[in-house]
Parts: sequence; structure tokens; C-alpha cells
Amino acid sequence: MKTMKVKITFLEEILGSSAAKPDIHAEFIASKAPDAPSMDEEIAAVGVEEYIENAMTVFPRNADGQPIIWDYQIRGFFKAACGFLRKVKGSKSEKLKAYKKEVDGLIHIKPRAIPINFDGEIKSCQRPLRAETAQGARVALANSESIGAGATAE
Repeated sequence: MKTMKVKITFLEEILGSSAAKPDIHAEFIASKAPDAPSMDEEIAAVGVEEYIENAMTVFPRNADGQPIIWDYQIRGFFKAACGFLRKVKGSKSEKLKAYKKEVDGLIHIKPRAIPINFDGEIKSCQRPLRAETAQGARVALANSESIGAGATAE
């Protein structure tokens, strides 16, 4: 087994992805967690008391109140990157058959809750979301917490 310490530097702003409304998080997102202890941990980390806006997506927080990303978000990035690299001729990913299973079995991210280090403050990013649905074009306003480019995680 090979252990690597990796530092991620975000080149673009990061948007919070957890629902600020605890009911949404508990019923939908955390119900997808594989076991009850991690479900409780994820619900507690959202820390939504200070947020009034129910539709806002926020960063989960650790016990010190610092924004975090979860280990499975990093693993999901590896799966997505490997999936796209399969289309690149000559890449190592091109030869992998069950790449998601390979990532799950071979890449273990620690710690579970990874603190995001940044200078400045957490801001709000409001943007329109457009979707083509069976009922026609839909537009909605999305509101998320935002941490600027240059933030890091180890």
C-alpha cells in the first residue's frame, strides 16, 4: 500500500453543496449514506442554525465551525476524472474496465472530514439555473455559500 499526502488548490470558487434546511438534508441526502453513524455526522456538520434562507446550499462545518469537504466528494472527483480519461487514447484509464470499482477499492481518503483552508470570508453566490423539461424551459435562482479561488485542502 502506498500512502500519499496531497494538497488540493482550488482554481475556481467553491460552492457549498449541502442543503441548509435540515429536513431536506436528513430525508434526502443523508439517507443515501451507507450507515447510520455517517448519516448523523453529516447532518450535524451542516450547522444550519445561523442560516435563514432555506434554499441556500452551504458548506458542512467541523466542530470548530470551519468549512469542510467530505472524503466521498474527493473520491467522486476521481471517478469522474477517470471516466473522462477513458476517452483519451493512450491513457492508463482507457484500459480500465470497472474504473468506479477500482477507485472505490484502491483509493482511500483520510480524514473523512477535510477542512478547507482559505483567506477572506465566505460569500454568497446567486445565479440562475436553466433547465429544459417536458413542461418547457424552467429558470430558477440558486443561492450558495462561496469560497474564493485559491482555497486549499489537505
